[in-house]
Amino acid sequence: MALQLSALRKAGQVTTPEFFQVRISQTPKAFMPVDQELKRLAFARLLRNLSKLSSNPQPDNIHRSRTYSRRVESLLSLAPKHDGNARRLLKSLKNLRKKAGRVRDLDVQIAALRGLRISQAPVGKSQLLRELVEDRARGLRKLEKSFDTEATSELRKRLRRAEKDLSIPADIDPVAEALRLFFEVGRESGALTEKKLHRYRIAGKRARYLAELAGNDKQAEFLVGQLKRVQDGIGDWHDWLELTAKAEKHQNEEENSPLVVALRNINRAKFRQAIQALIEAQNSLPAPAPPRKASSSTPNVNVAVA
Repeated sequence: MALQLSALRKAGQVTTPEFFQVRISQTPKAFMPVDQELKRLAFARLLRNLSKLSSNPQPDNIHRSRTYSRRVESLLSLAPKHDGNARRLLKSLKNLRKKAGRVRDLDVQIAALRGLRISQAPVGKSQLLRELVEDRARGLRKLEKSFDTEATSELRKRLRRAEKDLSIPADIDPVAEALRLFFEVGRESGALTEKKLHRYRIAGKRARYLAELAGNDKQAEFLVGQLKRVQDGIGDWHDWLELTAKAEKHQNEEENSPLVVALRNINRAKFRQAIQALIEAQNSLPAPAPPRKASSSTPNVNVAVA
């Protein structure tokens, strides 16, 4: 269901034909370094949340573990190099986000399916809902097994050491790095397919958490707000996309079942809304500064992933 940009233009959904191009009419404002208090809080909040996650893996704690992990990853991505502890920590955080993300995604899909009002396919909806609940239970068991008391204790030790050893060059501007990261996807040629929109979802997350590190700066706050709108819009679409795919797999013998048709219609609408949020953000943001020349202080912005 890869909708092409040309089709969206005909439908009146895309109003800016050059929205793939980086805007050059604006330029970033004053340099803003990493906020040291936010740096401290990023580690402190993740450390505190890990204790809650191992003892009480409720939905809020699972979601926060992903958010706080991304913030720590964003900080580590600004370091010019990583020692063995940092590399192992990044691997553990990625594993945590992957397992916690699976549970969180199923929570969202279960809530979405329960809220879907469809009278023509109650049996198919109930069966799919039961499968999602069972998948969530399996995902939660895997999360609890991977991050038991012993594993969590080891992760906390690595976090404390990484915080102590982390050195971010003074000339690193998280806002500039966030803009470059976000607009990098737009430099790719071709139509805006689902695959490319997914890349924007990943880049938008990473860029947002980088920009947040600038603290109470007006430009940073504006950038974070725009990126959050993009993240919410594309994330909402992606949740419905995943739910639609599961419904199609579940009812593969009924290609045009009322449940699948209803979900596809919602997914198409969410896709258009996500694109509109992306367009509006790109039109409002300044062009990124030219890429920094590689040096010993060049950040590793590619370490933080989905």
